[in-house]
Order: sequence, then C-alpha cells, then structure tokens
Amino acid sequence: MLEWLKRLIENRRKTKKSNTNIETVSGLGIALSGGSARGYAHIGVLNALTEHDIAPEIISGTSMGSLVGVLYAAGYHPNEIQKIVKEEPVLKMVRPAWNKNGLFQMTELRKLLKKYIEKDDFAALKKPFCLAVANINTGKNEIISEGPLIDYVLASCAVPVIFAPQVINDTTYIDGGLFDNLPADAIRKKCKTLIGVHVNYIGPMNEFDGITKIAERAFSLGIGENVRASMEICDYLIEPAEMQNYSFWDFDKSEEIIEVGYNCTKKMIEKGELKINE
Repeated sequence: MLEWLKRLIENRRKTKKSNTNIETVSGLGIALSGGSARGYAHIGVLNALTEHDIAPEIISGTSMGSLVGVLYAAGYHPNEIQKIVKEEPVLKMVRPAWNKNGLFQMTELRKLLKKYIEKDDFAALKKPFCLAVANINTGKNEIISEGPLIDYVLASCAVPVIFAPQVINDTTYIDGGLFDNLPADAIRKKCKTLIGVHVNYIGPMNEFDGITKIAERAFSLGIGENVRASMEICDYLIEPAEMQNYSFWDFDKSEEIIEVGYNCTKKMIEKGELKINE
C-alpha cells in the first residue's frame, strides 16, 4: 500500500498538462473534486455561492466534479443542474458493458451530455473550464481544456474497473481522481482567488459498518494522498464533514447530499469564513 501511495504522489509530480487555451482570469476560480455520488454536494455548494452573489469565473473538475463543473461552465444555474440530476438520475445513465474493460458503459450519460451541452467544444462554454483525466498509457495525469469535450468528461468519470475506459485519439483514459482528485493546480495561476471543494471525507472515523465501508475508506485515504498539496494552494477549502455519512454509490440520496453541500457553504459564508466579495 505504501509503495502504491508513493507511486501516486510521484505521478502527481510528473503531471502532464495538455496545451491549454484558458486565459488568465483575475477573479474567482473553483476546483471541484471527484467523489462519485458524493459529488452531488458540488451542486449545493454552487447554489449557496450563487445566493450570496459569489460567481466563480473559471472552473476545474475531476470525475463527478467535472460533470457538475461542465454544466455550470455551460451556463446552467445550480438549481437547473439539481433539476437535471433529479429528472435524469445517474443510476439510469449506466448500462452493463458486458466486456472485460469495465462493468458498465456510459452510453446514456453521453446522451445526457449531448442533450444539455449545446456544442461539443471547450471553447463554446460560457466560462473557462478544464478537467483532469488519468492517461493509463503513460501513467500520468493530464489537464484537458480543449478537444472533444464530452469524450473527456466521460473519461474523467470513468472509475477504474467499474466503468469502461474511454479511448480518445488512440489514448486510453480513466477517472482523473486516480492522480489528481482536486485539480486546484490546474487553475491556480489563472485566478486571483481559488476555492477548493473536496467531498471525500478523510478525517478521523471511529466506526466501519461492513466490508464496503472499509473498502471505500481505504480508497478515499489512498486517493486523499494526491489532494493534500492541492488543498494547501487553495485560498478557501469547502470540505463538509457530513460527507462521511454517504457512500460513493448513494446516487439515490442526491437531494440529501446537495443539501449537505449547500448548508456547509452557507454556514461558512455566514460565519465569515468565505470572504470572497470583501
């Protein structure tokens, strides 16, 4: 396990970034972590920020963070994104892959993105957006901000073994969270102020109810090693402790998880812990 973590950290240091077309932004940036169903909390976070007239101008995301992030960058209000996930549950977006590369394929999720993303192009988004993917040919992280938008969002969401990898231009990609689960560094120099939203609780836990919880905890801690440096470069970090009560696969609890993100962010704003507009 220690060797595996060392390899993750080393690969994080060797991050390969694609040719980026994101212009420098002087305002606010937000980095949205991966987390599977826990990523619904990002919607609540964005909603609370919006209610307090705090509008990120540049977005980065990994896995579920890339899915929420691309919809926000496309111009959808957080309430609209919440409506989308309520009317078209992610659980209905996956289908058995019936092949050796993963249990599920993303055909329906691709259809959803085509439905709500007007043009399959990063440059057509209303706000600058980039995402993290893991290139398993090279064993390195890549930050993507140009090319086939929908393909790369799906690649960033392709949890190893669970979902089939995405092959783009003869390169095989999987979930960006493997090497960069909180892509803060991708936009740190492109914004004056940076908010990081991390939805995978890695603080102390006392009880583990079954093997599934233990496996999820081990996975979170392993992936957590690649977010610590990212957390340190954020000006503000939103990390709801209540997320420890939710599984990666609690897609049927989207409303609850969204509320957790909303309440945490609202409380931070009201307590003066997010002084963005001052």
